[in-house]
Amino acid sequence: MTGGLGRTVGAGVASLAGLVVLVAGAAAGATGGILGANVANLTAGGATGAIPTDYLALYQRAAATCPGLPWMVLAAIGTVESGNGTSNLPGVHSGANSAGAEGPLQMLGATFAEYDLPVPPGGANPPSPYDPVDAVYAAARDLCANGGQGGADLPAAVFAYNHDPSYVAQVLDLAAEYDQVGASAPSQAAASAVAFATAQVGTPYRWGAEDPGVAFDCSGLTQAAYAAGGVMLPRTAQAQYDVVRPLQPGAPLHPGDLLFFGSSTSDVTHVGIYVGDEQGIPLMIDAPHQGADVRVEPFSWPDYLGAGRAS
Repeated sequence: MTGGLGRTVGAGVASLAGLVVLVAGAAAGATGGILGANVANLTAGGATGAIPTDYLALYQRAAATCPGLPWMVLAAIGTVESGNGTSNLPGVHSGANSAGAEGPLQMLGATFAEYDLPVPPGGANPPSPYDPVDAVYAAARDLCANGGQGGADLPAAVFAYNHDPSYVAQVLDLAAEYDQVGASAPSQAAASAVAFATAQVGTPYRWGAEDPGVAFDCSGLTQAAYAAGGVMLPRTAQAQYDVVRPLQPGAPLHPGDLLFFGSSTSDVTHVGIYVGDEQGIPLMIDAPHQGADVRVEPFSWPDYLGAGRAS
């Protein structure tokens, strides 16, 4: 396998193998654009078309759960397997193909069952291989367990996914193309912050709290999330607004950007973390208010005061 993939790994994926790409969610603006025109027009094999916004968000957010797993590899698998859910071949939307594979990521039932838990934010409960969220996260866990973590051995991870050297070459070549497009990605700190915040979904809100798995308030969550990425933020939403780099209204958002809410720039009362778009709807993670848990929820530009970048 190594000999057959020497060109691919050396020429196309060398940058991937050594790259700690912690990406979570599509770098989309409040209007729903995805990572600029280049990524919007990515194709695979000339036949599968562009990566849809919701799938791009899923690939990047799921990859963030496995430090060092490039989202491009996950996206390449989804593109090759089902054209990112657009294929109507047997097994993609129901049933199974001739090899027993199911869903848009074409996983065998037993393999999906091995990697389908915990249920990711937005996934089906119980998990389903036909649900894109469940499928993408399960595939990310599969790759992570077989060499994808840290980008340690991407060819081995893909080979474990499908034991066909030509498949491995196809996926890694396509991943390299995605990488070479120059898609902007959030910083490692921002992606680490998103991964941390995602892990806190379901944690109760309590004013003044910043205790992982126990309780958070809004700025306690954002402070702890960025601390996990090595960036120290002040404690309150207002203080965080005052120190981050502000973004112009309508500017493209990257996963990890902080979203601020309040009556004015001197009265910032709430903060959340942008995580990407799904089906054109921008989403954030926040600790909303007393009586609620940390959650993923939609927002729109008129809802928030402004956005800032902490890293």
